[in-house]
Amino acid sequence: MLEGGVADSSPAGRPRFKVDADVPHSARVWNYWLGGKDNYPVDRAAGDDWVALNPGIVTMAQQSRQFLIRVVRFLAAEAGVRQFLDIGTGLPTMQNTHEVAQAVAPDARVVYVDNDPLVLAHARALLVNTTPEGVTTYLDADLHDPESIIDGARNVLNFTKPIAVMFMGVLGHVAEFGELRSIVDRLTAAVPSGSYLALWDDTDAGEAKRRASESYAETGAVAYHLRTPEDLERIFDGWELVEPGLVPVTRWRPNLAEVGTVQEIDAHGGVARKP
Repeated sequence: MLEGGVADSSPAGRPRFKVDADVPHSARVWNYWLGGKDNYPVDRAAGDDWVALNPGIVTMAQQSRQFLIRVVRFLAAEAGVRQFLDIGTGLPTMQNTHEVAQAVAPDARVVYVDNDPLVLAHARALLVNTTPEGVTTYLDADLHDPESIIDGARNVLNFTKPIAVMFMGVLGHVAEFGELRSIVDRLTAAVPSGSYLALWDDTDAGEAKRRASESYAETGAVAYHLRTPEDLERIFDGWELVEPGLVPVTRWRPNLAEVGTVQEIDAHGGVARKP
């Protein structure tokens, strides 16, 4: 077990840094929408094309980050969770999972999982502990290989104690819903009773959003598959949904003093406890 600091891990034999600046990447496009600078012209062009077809995507990016912040605060402060497995974390931005968790629980342990070389490079520099008691680590692993994620996370997390497994806007990278359910089920089967599953994802809201998604895939980037709220709710089968259930992310326990008037957006999220 790590006692503090930042670590990273990658599968043996894989090149550690191979950034393709000619093809858009979702983590960099997302960074662009959030106002970050860790992106390339090809990412900005793809992001602008999406916005032209679906202008609400920028608001969704910002509001989904607020959802993550509220969820992590709830898990650390109210649910008493001290271990977080954040899968598909993307590029570091504002108030990352470890910053929110360790502000509430200084001894929180956070494992970020992604397989983009640019994310790894920035993780080394930016994903650092905010407290001496905590652990913040990066695991270079693929969403489609849950066993590797579990094996790597065991070096940091205690799988006999509750763990929050998080999928924040990444499940659309899995094309088939059956495979998506299998990935989530295999990962969550490894965590004990009292653990939590937290997720949000973009949801299908009509032709404009579907055209934006199809246009993005035509750039050569990995396609993002939109699903219905009913699909997302099925992922929680067998778990105890925390109130208010699966809802638009802006309606999941909003702090009106922070967000003001709640905006309606086509992205749904929820949190559930493993019985």
